[in-house]
Amino acid sequence: MNQKELKELIEFLIEKDIAEFELERGDVKVRIKRAGEHTVVHTGHGEPRFYAVPAAPGPAPELGTASPVSSGVAAAPPKEPAAEEGLHIVKSPIVGTFYEAPSPGAPPFVKAGDTVDVGQVLCIVEAMKLLNEIESDVAGEIVKRLASNGQPVEYGQELFTIRPGK
Repeated sequence: MNQKELKELIEFLIEKDIAEFELERGDVKVRIKRAGEHTVVHTGHGEPRFYAVPAAPGPAPELGTASPVSSGVAAAPPKEPAAEEGLHIVKSPIVGTFYEAPSPGAPPFVKAGDTVDVGQVLCIVEAMKLLNEIESDVAGEIVKRLASNGQPVEYGQELFTIRPGK
């Protein structure tokens, strides 16, 4: 099961409001159990656990830890000041590990203040041993990097804010 299939499966389960799901295909076993806004995905073969947040994500839980169960009290959704200021947010299309540079010790792809073009590589998100280049979908100036190098990122987690060019 590849990242795209897993993402589509999670989106389908969220859309249909399915709380628990298990799939076994050959030697791959996927078990998804939703609690509150968080979706926990366990995969077989000793692979790391992935956490996907379908709504506006908060701080990312660490890999290998369980998501907290909602207390039943709905928290107010976090405000996105960047969107109000006309800044563009680049979000992670997959769950994985964020890398700011092509290799350890290399300079980062971009830093705050850099001007980027559409299609320019901003970072890499590693998922299941695959390096996925995340490209800018707007031209403009990098305002801030929102993810930490070498740290896990969630699906939909904000990675960069970009001030679109005029």
